[in-house]
Amino acid sequence: MSDDNGKQRLTPEEINRYSRHLTLPEVGLSGQERIKQAKVLLIGAGGLGSPMGIYLAAAGVGRLGIVDFDRVDASNLQRQIAHTTADVGRPKVDSIREKIQAINPHVRVDIYDEKLTAENAQAIFSEYDLVADGSDNFETRYLVNDAAYFAGKPLVYGSIFRFEGQISVFDPHAGGPCYRCLYSSPPPASLVPS
Repeated sequence: MSDDNGKQRLTPEEINRYSRHLTLPEVGLSGQERIKQAKVLLIGAGGLGSPMGIYLAAAGVGRLGIVDFDRVDASNLQRQIAHTTADVGRPKVDSIREKIQAINPHVRVDIYDEKLTAENAQAIFSEYDLVADGSDNFETRYLVNDAAYFAGKPLVYGSIFRFEGQISVFDPHAGGPCYRCLYSSPPPASLVPS
């Protein structure tokens, strides 16, 4: 539901769904409407992308894009919460889209069942306000950084290794650094842990 200026308004059903957010002074009605207008691109539907997609949908982000070309494997199930035993063998983007729509049918979910490349990144990134990188390899991580930089999109970066995690927000267009500013080049393959 939109007003005369094209601003996304909440439906009565959404007001009920997000009622807990609406009571928070830091969010309120206008904040929830801004969340509904947000367009977030997730890179990866695995260990980080799964919970990001689920929580962003539950929070009411209006549009989620998900890029992943992998299929669900039984070894993914202990950490990739958007996938179930019944999903083994399916494309991860199909599995996570199904779970997101079950959690919140008000969210538009665009899937990209393809490898992110230098050739397709700019076209995909141009559709979104923010990019959330949950990739699991340095090649993709640097590609995501560069594509977000050139598209002028803020980048939320996360990574996990065993019991350690990192998270950061990079927005060089707002005066901050980018991922490549901190780590100018990937480590040699011999130093990359599996």
